[in-house]
Amino acid sequence: MSAARQPSSTTAEKASPTAEKVPPADPSATAAPAPARPAKARPPQARRAPAARNGVRPAPALGAADRARLLAGRHHDPHAVLGARPHRGGVAVRVLKPFARSVTIVAKGLRATLLDEGDGLFGGLLPLAEIPDYRLLVAYEHDEAEVHDPYRFLPALGELDLHLIGEGRHEELWTALGARPMEHQGVAGTRFTVWAPNAQGVRVTGDFCHWDGTATPMRSLGGTGVWELFLPGVGDGALYKFDITRPDGSHTLRADPMARRTEVPPATASVVTASAYAWGDAEWMAGRGARPVHAAPFSVYEVHLASWRPGLTYRQLAEQLPAYVKELGFTHVELMPVAEHPFGGSWGYQVTGFYAPTSRMGTPDDFRFLVDALHRAGIGVILDWVPAHFPRDEWALAEFDGRPLYEPQDPRRAAHPDWGTLEFDYGRKEVRNFLVANAVYWCEEFHVDGLRVDAVASMLYLDYSRGEGEWTPNEHGGRENLDAVAFLQEMNATVYRRCPGVVTIAEESTAWDGVTRATHHIGPGGFGGLGFGLKWNMGWMHDSLEYVAHEPVHRKYHHHEMTFSMVYAYSENYVLPISHDEVVHGKRSLVSKMPGDWWQQRAGHRAYLGFMWAHPGKQLLFMGQEFAQGAEWSEASGPDWWLVDPVYGAAADHCGVRDLVRDLNRVYAGAPALWEQDTVPEGFSWVVSDAAEDNVFAFLRLAADGAPLLSVSNFSPVVRHDYVLGVPDRFPAWQECLNTDAVGYGGSGIRNPAPLRAVPIPSHGRPAALRLTLPPLATVWLHPVLRPL
Repeated sequence: MSAARQPSSTTAEKASPTAEKVPPADPSATAAPAPARPAKARPPQARRAPAARNGVRPAPALGAADRARLLAGRHHDPHAVLGARPHRGGVAVRVLKPFARSVTIVAKGLRATLLDEGDGLFGGLLPLAEIPDYRLLVAYEHDEAEVHDPYRFLPALGELDLHLIGEGRHEELWTALGARPMEHQGVAGTRFTVWAPNAQGVRVTGDFCHWDGTATPMRSLGGTGVWELFLPGVGDGALYKFDITRPDGSHTLRADPMARRTEVPPATASVVTASAYAWGDAEWMAGRGARPVHAAPFSVYEVHLASWRPGLTYRQLAEQLPAYVKELGFTHVELMPVAEHPFGGSWGYQVTGFYAPTSRMGTPDDFRFLVDALHRAGIGVILDWVPAHFPRDEWALAEFDGRPLYEPQDPRRAAHPDWGTLEFDYGRKEVRNFLVANAVYWCEEFHVDGLRVDAVASMLYLDYSRGEGEWTPNEHGGRENLDAVAFLQEMNATVYRRCPGVVTIAEESTAWDGVTRATHHIGPGGFGGLGFGLKWNMGWMHDSLEYVAHEPVHRKYHHHEMTFSMVYAYSENYVLPISHDEVVHGKRSLVSKMPGDWWQQRAGHRAYLGFMWAHPGKQLLFMGQEFAQGAEWSEASGPDWWLVDPVYGAAADHCGVRDLVRDLNRVYAGAPALWEQDTVPEGFSWVVSDAAEDNVFAFLRLAADGAPLLSVSNFSPVVRHDYVLGVPDRFPAWQECLNTDAVGYGGSGIRNPAPLRAVPIPSHGRPAALRLTLPPLATVWLHPVLRPL
């Protein structure tokens, strides 16, 4: 993981043009910012009371305890000792401005210089009947600035927000926590809020105060654990973090868990931001839920944005990616995690900024532009979402306020054994709220059409990757993580209620019952369904890849690996994934898994895709596999696009596979038999499932009106003539609509060119039969000829 990093010198020097300018405490403060070391408070008896001046008398004395807590960043209510308030004999004002030479109160008809109380504190009792609408004129050694006093403002977070946060039910949490530019009491600025219930005190710090937060302590808003401060003059683009005083009195400088924008890694500061984007996808958003996803065409192109075309920004990707995906006919793209992450080599799966699209490729509005462009091209957008764990970086979520907060208290439950990360505490209502709201956030703020939830199995089981003695059972003595179950059910129910047309997809690799069952339907294990719309079929992926990796002569011994999936095909609503995980870390690319010479490898690749697109379930294919890239994927270089460059001598081999993928998607989208009854047994019927010696698989897919499509796969390298297959007798003839052995795809061109007449010979339990020629290492699709021959 990325090491913790303080804001860089260039970061600290980017002072907001509207914010107060103060000099650093010493020349090194901008080079290596750290939690400010407050000036040591002198005991009251050693401090001489300031004398009255210009009609300003000394303010009521600040107690030694309040002074010490304020200067050490441990005060829970700085607004009680700073700012202006009525007092006997006038209005008492106290201001904390370290490094200032003087502070003057400026209002209509008033200009009063406060008295220096030491330690950066200035105060005075003004002979006024009421608190004026005042500003502060702060003079430094070489500069002065006229600013609003942050401590004259009422809380900018409402009671309803605090109530919902306290209940763990704030479904729009991002509107309440984090940095929110706004106008408050008629003044423009930014409201900073953070949940840190174990903190003794919290200060906001950033480039607007040269990373010295001494003068900007936040107030605690009661028992919710939320801290708040409105900073006038701070606006869009300002960099910030929270300086948290832990229970032991030490300080930690943390990025905002709710930050909507971050610095470009490896820098780690959060960035104040507000969206100004005007969406142009109203037609897409209104129509995306017209047909349930499980009964609609759904083929997905999986993309790692940073490496699809390395170096492109979100807006540059918007110029290329939608056109490419539309040309290939995919209905959706699935983007590997775009939430901010410090280490690019994690591919986005170790998230530190759950509410911020990675800044590597642009701003949040730039990412909105990309989603909008995909929608306007008719392409849905699915995001990989990672609520299973988070990294231990000391500037992020781990022990955020000095104690386990987002992670469980029990270290046996907190540590994720596989990735060196921490798991979330799904039993804590505020943590569950943080994640549920995050799912809603991506759907509502960025118009995404689906969330593919990563590593669900690791969330569901307390003993996941743990040995005996390394885990504790649930309250019933079982291994199920009941808190995680409740969280997933709440997340799915909330997303489906709030975001019509959105689908949630589980990457779940076990036989957990009811992953795609409704949450209110109780299964045999006593659990309601998890409520997902779709689930990755990891069993199909593993078995089918095992089968095609064998030499054809040996495949007869593994025939069941291709048929077993139909035993459980309707237990869940499935996606068939050939994802990034299958083409990295020594697993080889899809075409390289195939045995034989280069022609046979490509033929096997094409036949496998044809089988996959016809099999019940939705399809997902990772980038580069659409043109049979031979090398494994690398996030550093991305797909080998030169393979399809016309100047490359073997480009035709790769372009042919890409053309096949385009035609698979085209025919698939136009054939309801391939998707309309994907999740019910009525949509599938084996014709030949036991031809192990031949390496042949044949089945019918059926639309709701009974219209069939016949898929035949020959995974042997020999041509099979006059191959008999039983078919329904109500169709007099059948015709090829796709053949993966076509010359244009790089095949041998063996096909059934003319319509094939069905002969009245009972076969395979059906009243009629076809005699076909099966090309070698190929899949053929046929549909009935509906016009007279």
